[in-house]
Amino acid sequence: MTSTVNDIVKQANQGSVAAIIQVLNERLADSGVRTRAIFADGVLQVLCEAATPEQLEPSELIGQVRQTLEAIAPRNIRRVNINSRIVREQQLLWLDEISRDPENQLLWSQEITLNKANLLRHLLNEWHQNTAPQKTNLPTRTRGQQREQRQFWRGLVGGASASVLLLLGGWAFYSWHAAKPTAIASPSSSQVAATPTQTTLASPTAELTPKPQDSFLIAVRIAEQASKEGLTAQSPAQWLELAARWQRASDLMANVPSGDGRYVTAQDRVVAYRKNKEMALMKANEQPVETPADTTADPVLQ
Repeated sequence: MTSTVNDIVKQANQGSVAAIIQVLNERLADSGVRTRAIFADGVLQVLCEAATPEQLEPSELIGQVRQTLEAIAPRNIRRVNINSRIVREQQLLWLDEISRDPENQLLWSQEITLNKANLLRHLLNEWHQNTAPQKTNLPTRTRGQQREQRQFWRGLVGGASASVLLLLGGWAFYSWHAAKPTAIASPSSSQVAATPTQTTLASPTAELTPKPQDSFLIAVRIAEQASKEGLTAQSPAQWLELAARWQRASDLMANVPSGDGRYVTAQDRVVAYRKNKEMALMKANEQPVETPADTTADPVLQ
C-alpha cells in the first residue's frame, strides 16, 4: 500500500495530471469535494465539485488545494486556476462549458501561483519515496556483506575526491596558461583578404530563421501514442491521461491554418479526436474499468 501511494505521489511530482487528481481527491475526501483537472495553455485548470455551496467555501478550499499542490511540487506547473460548482455527473467537457458561460456555470473561480519548491525538501522527499518501499523487502545483510559495502563506499568517495582534485588542478593550470601574454602575429595580406569571405560563410542568415512547428504532424504523433497506450490502459488514471492527450491532439489539429492543403483532413480529425477524448473519460468513470476497444492510429500524410 505504501509503495502504491509513493508511486502516485512520484507521478504527480513529474507532472501527471491523472496522479494530481487522485492526490487531490484523497486530500479533499473528508470535506466531500471531488476534483477534476486539465492542463491547458500553461495553466492547470482544477474543477472542485460538491453537493452544497458551503462545502466549496473559497477561504478554506483554496488553501487546501494550494497546500496539497505545493507539497507535490508538480514539474512545470506554476499557474493553477481553481473553479468551483455544484456537482454535475454527466458533463464530461466541463472546461468547454465553463469557458463559454462562466457566470452561470461556476460559483467562483480563482487563479493562484504556486511557490517554488524548496530544493533541499524536494530532494529529501524524493529520496524518502525511493528508499521507503525498499526497506521492507531487503534481506538482512551478513557482516561480510556490510564490510564489502563499506569498502565500496570508501572507494567511491576516494575516487570522487581524486576526480575533484584533478579537475581543480586542470582549472588552475588553464587559468595560469591563459594569463600568460602571447605574441600576436601580424596578419598577412592574404589572410586579411580572406577574412570577409570566411565571416560571410560562417554565419548564413537562413540558418538563423526558426522553422515553424507543424501542428498537424505533432497532433498525429500524439494520437498514434494515445492509440497505442489505449490498447493496454486499465486504471481510471491511465484513461484520464489518455483523455488529456486526445484533447491536446485535437487542439493542435484546430491550429492548422485554412491555407494548408491538409486543412479539411485536420478539421475532420478535430472532431474524431474529441470523440476519442470523450470515450476515454467515459472509460475512466466506469467501475470496473473495461479493456478499451482497438483504436487505429491515423497515418501521417505525406
